[in-house]
Amino acid sequence: MKILIIEDEKMLAESIKTLLVSKGFEVDTAFDGITGQEYASLGVYDLLILDVMLPCLNGYQIARKIRNEKSGIPILMLTAKSALEDRVEGLNSGADYYLTKPFDSRELFACINALLRRQGPQINELICGNTSLDLFSGTLFCGKNSIRLSAREFDVMRLLMQNPEHNLSKEMILAHVWGYDSNAIENHVEVYVGFLRKKLTGIGSNIKIVAIRRLGYHLEVQEIC
Repeated sequence: MKILIIEDEKMLAESIKTLLVSKGFEVDTAFDGITGQEYASLGVYDLLILDVMLPCLNGYQIARKIRNEKSGIPILMLTAKSALEDRVEGLNSGADYYLTKPFDSRELFACINALLRRQGPQINELICGNTSLDLFSGTLFCGKNSIRLSAREFDVMRLLMQNPEHNLSKEMILAHVWGYDSNAIENHVEVYVGFLRKKLTGIGSNIKIVAIRRLGYHLEVQEIC
């Protein structure tokens, strides 16, 4: 389960992240509205924890943008703004639950569990063309052929398969797979895309990782002669 926290109070964001990681969640953080919006638009998260008072874009604006994209990701709005009109605006903008600061960690986990339960059974594989990616084993399958991916290969491949119609820039892939604080450079993306291309060819996949100059990478289904 992947959770995105958009919170400009870095100490609070890291504290929540530590709590969630201890419960087995995979967590990313963003500290301003624009970065948070970019992360949320990737469509790879199971839950969004969203502050209201953020630099660049506020939480209400982010929630509206997400809902305008027809995304059904659960949104837990976490904020110090506790007035009735604030809660109403939060819910009307697309939040599923409005939790005010300060909060008890038990209530936070109860809200998260309740929102995730609404999602029903979780998808355990991604499919594109004649190829599937098993999310539990990190294995690519194509007919009777299969190949296990390394952790980085899996993260890059999953990101591409979750966004098959979108060009993902090297910067976006770096931020999502390696993290903003990483020393990784764009060449790392190129190297792992190269690894994945070889593995896809090796199992007879009809999907191709296409590079578009200045825009990034996306998947295309190719006809196999």
